[in-house]
Amino acid sequence: MSQQPAIEVKGLVKRFRREILQGDYTTWKTLLLKPFSRRRAKDFITVLGGVDLTMTPGKTLAVIGQNGSGKSTLLKILAGIYKADEGQVIIRGRVSSLIELGAGFHPEFTGRENVFLNGAILGLTKKEIASRFDEIAEYSGLGEYIDAPVRTYSSGMYVRLGFSVAVNVDPDVLLVDEVLAVGDEAFAHKCEDKINQFRRRGKTICLVTHDLEAVKKYADEVIWLDGGRVAAQGPPLPVIDAYRQKVAAAEDAIRRAQAHQPALILDQERWGDGDARITAWRILDAGGAERAVFNTGEAFAVEMDYEAKAPLPDLVCGVGIFNAQATLCYGVNTRIDRQVYQNPPMQGTLRFEAQRLDLLQGTYFLDIAIHDKSGRDIDYIRQAASFAVRSSVGDEGVFRPPHAWSLRPLGEAR
Repeated sequence: MSQQPAIEVKGLVKRFRREILQGDYTTWKTLLLKPFSRRRAKDFITVLGGVDLTMTPGKTLAVIGQNGSGKSTLLKILAGIYKADEGQVIIRGRVSSLIELGAGFHPEFTGRENVFLNGAILGLTKKEIASRFDEIAEYSGLGEYIDAPVRTYSSGMYVRLGFSVAVNVDPDVLLVDEVLAVGDEAFAHKCEDKINQFRRRGKTICLVTHDLEAVKKYADEVIWLDGGRVAAQGPPLPVIDAYRQKVAAAEDAIRRAQAHQPALILDQERWGDGDARITAWRILDAGGAERAVFNTGEAFAVEMDYEAKAPLPDLVCGVGIFNAQATLCYGVNTRIDRQVYQNPPMQGTLRFEAQRLDLLQGTYFLDIAIHDKSGRDIDYIRQAASFAVRSSVGDEGVFRPPHAWSLRPLGEAR
């Protein structure tokens, strides 16, 4: 006989009612004079629009997506916090959830009393809770504070106790929502060890997180929710890659729209004697399309249109790339590159092209300039544009040179 799924979700739909207050009053006086003039228009927001998923026992499923995509709502339905409007949810085995840790704690009760309260909510008998209490208290690291009212706890102590209760009730299914690293660094390591222990013991884990590195580390399978629907499902790497491409495309569209209002987002300055003027500029990808978000290693180009008032026999054009901390990451001009333009046109387009943009992830700013060979500024625009670089690797610094590693026995020739 085949093993039954630990979790089955079929056609799951969840809506939330939104009430829109309508009326012609604008002050308390008009409200009191016309108490029955209000009208409430009911509207519904569909947060989950027909989600299907099946979880194999002993596997870890990660749910990813942007804010508002329905991830936490899905987890709360699985935990029994919300009720589905349509569809079917079947969970086999005891469920423990790491969602809004400590949400069920009573502030006037002690930590000890809240352990028993939460244990009962999770389905344990008083005897079962008592048999696990010492382990829970030790794991939390609260010491003598276990007998103090939880209203006296710091936020870190609060979530540590909640985590300790949730992971020490021996669940068959563990639901985790953005709480893998709670408390201080030492306790965060304990959390990670506990999750790994659950995986070794064959527990089923459903994880909601924005931390894509954690997804790669823990998940056997990934579901990407987009607008309350499953956009992709499968092994971690291809689903994460598809998700990142969608996020980058959305961010690129926003940044390009903002580029038409530079004064709102850039600390832009401009100076020069005006013998020539840069009239337009754009950042392009390898295909010639305007872009504002690039991946590390992609081709990158800058084009500048200019108009001169008089002939410029010693025209020099330059670009500078700065990071968010105003550190110059790279600067070059046509004179440095020994690129000489004899009798350039009075109107033209200058193009700088890099075969690889080997910057690390971050936000960068572009300075562009026209000057002469003596260094006299003709038209200099500071922070003419901004762009972002995204990377799937975690190295640090400013740039990422193409590189490789190798290993050989000591003394062996290369």
